[in-house]
Amino acid sequence: MSSGAADSPHDVGVLLDGEHLLREAVASRIPIEVAALRADAGRPDLQALAEEILAEGGRVFEVTTAVLSAMSPVREPSGVVAIASLPATTLERTLEREPQLVFLLHGVQDPGNVGAIVRASEACGATGIVAGEGCADPYGWKALRGSMGSIFRMPVAHKVPLAEAARAAKARGIRVVAALPRGGEPLPTVDLRRPTGILLGGEGPGLTETALALADGTLSVPMQEPVESLNVSVAAAIIAYEASRQRAGVL
Repeated sequence: MSSGAADSPHDVGVLLDGEHLLREAVASRIPIEVAALRADAGRPDLQALAEEILAEGGRVFEVTTAVLSAMSPVREPSGVVAIASLPATTLERTLEREPQLVFLLHGVQDPGNVGAIVRASEACGATGIVAGEGCADPYGWKALRGSMGSIFRMPVAHKVPLAEAARAAKARGIRVVAALPRGGEPLPTVDLRRPTGILLGGEGPGLTETALALADGTLSVPMQEPVESLNVSVAAAIIAYEASRQRAGVL
């Protein structure tokens, strides 16, 4: 799924592996094109789920374990695999809900981290995510599993140049702040009640100088020595929680 503000919206087919993810998709009114269930599952609740999919115009097939294993990308299939159609998310949509708290991701290559950031963002009330250059596909199956269904509700734009996203954010009055391992303004003293975009760099190299030049300021999560850095999804979760705490008026 992509797109920048100038792109035309379009639906994207995604692979859903696992009962939980499929149930989240159905509950979020995501169109299920086709679902394959293991024939020996024999569970009334799965049958009810299949009937919901059929009622919405999807197709459902019972398949053998061998067939399901061939369809599923995971080593031990859960018993349910489906193809769904997700509506595209534009850059404009990721920035429209106020007061904005948007994560601008640069070079986050681990799809599990991307999915975890989506999950933490929804949990803490962030309003959007932009996956820029060098990021794993947030709509790939690993990231989808990592988001545990939050991807169906959180606006996430993909393959948007970071400079374009930062310009669009600033045009809306959103302050762009770069998250650094050390040396930035301590997180608890940063005013996250105002519209804010958080630049997050990928595993290892972090933010490039070019990316840092897009920021209006910096922040760092206070850490005890000798710890030098946090996993990017952990850092995102801490920042999102702090924003949630401030916006709720909790001291």
